[in-house]
Amino acid sequence: MQSPIVSIETKKSWTVATAALITLLMAFGSAWITAVGLKDIAAEVDGIRSIPALANSLAWLGSGIGGIMMGRIADKIGTRWTVIFGALMVALGLAISTLGAHWPLWIGHGLFIGLIGLSGINAPLYIYISRWFDKRRGSALALISSGSYLAGALWPPVFERVIAIYGWRDAMLWYAVAEIVVVVPLALIYFSHPPEVIHPVAAAKPGAAKARVLGLPSNLVFAMICGAAILCCIPMSMPQGHLVAFCSDLGISRAISALMLSMLLGTAFLSRQAWGVISDKIGGLTTVLIGSAWQALAMMAFLFTQSEMGLFTVSAAFGLGFSGIIPAYVLAARELFPASEASWRIPTMLLFTGGGMAFGGWLAGLLYDHYGFYAPAFSVGVGTNILNVLLIGWLVWRWRNRARYA
Repeated sequence: MQSPIVSIETKKSWTVATAALITLLMAFGSAWITAVGLKDIAAEVDGIRSIPALANSLAWLGSGIGGIMMGRIADKIGTRWTVIFGALMVALGLAISTLGAHWPLWIGHGLFIGLIGLSGINAPLYIYISRWFDKRRGSALALISSGSYLAGALWPPVFERVIAIYGWRDAMLWYAVAEIVVVVPLALIYFSHPPEVIHPVAAAKPGAAKARVLGLPSNLVFAMICGAAILCCIPMSMPQGHLVAFCSDLGISRAISALMLSMLLGTAFLSRQAWGVISDKIGGLTTVLIGSAWQALAMMAFLFTQSEMGLFTVSAAFGLGFSGIIPAYVLAARELFPASEASWRIPTMLLFTGGGMAFGGWLAGLLYDHYGFYAPAFSVGVGTNILNVLLIGWLVWRWRNRARYA
């Protein structure tokens, strides 16, 4: 008789996942200070919005690049230590960013917050939490990936008040202190060794065929997924980074605009949990396809909506659509490729999602500076989103017909 398969999931798995959620909530809160204070920071550099927009873009890009290295380091020394190091670097990056709106802001965000800060927290925690779950991995990944959106739901109204009263520099300094006080104890207490045992890949015999996925070379499929990730994250970042400025340009107060951003990201946080359950049932790639198509429709709606109530509605719809996409990419990686490759495939995938977020946020600021309004940027976002739907749709078709490629 065969012994029953024992799940690695326990109550502790969800406790650790909750600690990871709070950690990511704090880590990604740092980026929303610049988004809320975009116009205040731009006012110090002749109103050029691409300068503060570039700071957040560099943080996203740095996080993705550094995540590849930090994922491997976390495998060797433990996720606990990369998270602690990352939290300290995020705090240092915020302090450096207060020194000026050009190079100090870019170095603080790109190098310290992104490359050696968020990179030690974001990608390592995705890998780490995926190794605490086997039955409900999609739900767990959806939970922890909600940290950035929970941060966006919680912090913008707070930052708006702090920036209005004390300025964006004081907001960054106080948040740097909070980052250390919250994240370091969580990492020390909760991020111990995960239960999943990773078996090394056996060396291939001479003449053996290379691994294939969906009837194609595995690395080709992975490259296509990474390319699709860029295409969907370009439009994903535009409303997130520019919604407050976009709404205030239409005569809506900054307080209401910040509340709208909070609602967008709060909706994303709540709906992401539903997307996690859905992805456990239909798979990662299909979840990406549905979420991306939804996001494209909401992005189009931003082009035709200018009323306050209409924008609240569109923002909520946008949050509902895009919220399931990123964790579904990670789930797809775990479904399609061996667990032993997770330590480099997941950070690499997050590099491309972060690169798309970085490029989209910066591009929106650049096109605004050139045209004086956001419609051209949002139109570009719709176009890249449609390309993503076509590419992922083809991969889903191959996934559903994978038996013929076995």
